[in-house]
Amino acid sequence: MSSTTMAMPAATGMRRHASLRRDRRWALITSYVFLIIFAIFFLIPPYYMVVTALKSDAEVAHMATNPWIIANGITLDQFKILFTQTDFLIFFKNTAIVTTCVVVITMVVSVLAAFSLGRMRFWGSSILATGIFLTYLVPDTLLFLPLFQIVKAVGLLNSYWGMVLVYPTLTVPFCTWIMIGYFQSIPKELDEAALIDGAGHMQMLLKIFIPVALPGIIAATIFAFTVSWAAFVYPMAFLYSADQQVLTVGTVTSLIRADVYKWGMLMAGALVAAAPPLVIYAFLMDYYIAGLTAGATKG
Repeated sequence: MSSTTMAMPAATGMRRHASLRRDRRWALITSYVFLIIFAIFFLIPPYYMVVTALKSDAEVAHMATNPWIIANGITLDQFKILFTQTDFLIFFKNTAIVTTCVVVITMVVSVLAAFSLGRMRFWGSSILATGIFLTYLVPDTLLFLPLFQIVKAVGLLNSYWGMVLVYPTLTVPFCTWIMIGYFQSIPKELDEAALIDGAGHMQMLLKIFIPVALPGIIAATIFAFTVSWAAFVYPMAFLYSADQQVLTVGTVTSLIRADVYKWGMLMAGALVAAAPPLVIYAFLMDYYIAGLTAGATKG
């Protein structure tokens, strides 16, 4: 075989390798371009909120100035007025109480239900698990009318404790579904080893499954926190006193009077209200992603 014949496959391989590198480079460039576009698109609203919250009412009302920049200097007056002259701190306290209670109730019910449906196999468990998830697909705009009658019947109308009663209807089904998938992904050998050692079902749950399923539990906790913190339809329908309002509804109803919008305080309130979920996602994002991805597969 001549040297020319041997060189042809080598040259072909080099061209193919160069073509692959060129394709990967263009794919990487395209990905970065679209990521930058999406980042700009999604960061525009938070940027506008920050800029508006740091302006004075006079500058916000002055339509001739550029709304995307702070022309007259940064001021914290919007935050001072929001905290001292409105019921915003009451809204924040009510939301914190409701969210804490809902998260605790959701996780207790979801973990026990998911362990029962995912590991303690019984007749109809798979159908029941699917039915639980399907209840999550029912929009809250259809549920708030019958729930209104229930909340009124138990005497919790115009009380933020009524939100503790109704919010789990939004959080428990999806959190249970997440935990079912996560528990089913845990190897069955752990069950067998625990049973051989004489452990009961509650001991298995507390000492084996909860530590192993911690990423999934954190993911479900973050979801329950986000839903209960940001819910709007139920408090809008069930709460009407300022001392019982939560952030999502109280901020809007107290800072919008007829056609008068307190844009500076509205943006300041939105920023403060968004801070707790932002902090939680910043510190627990890895656990959240790990819990969702692990719960999506079965071992």
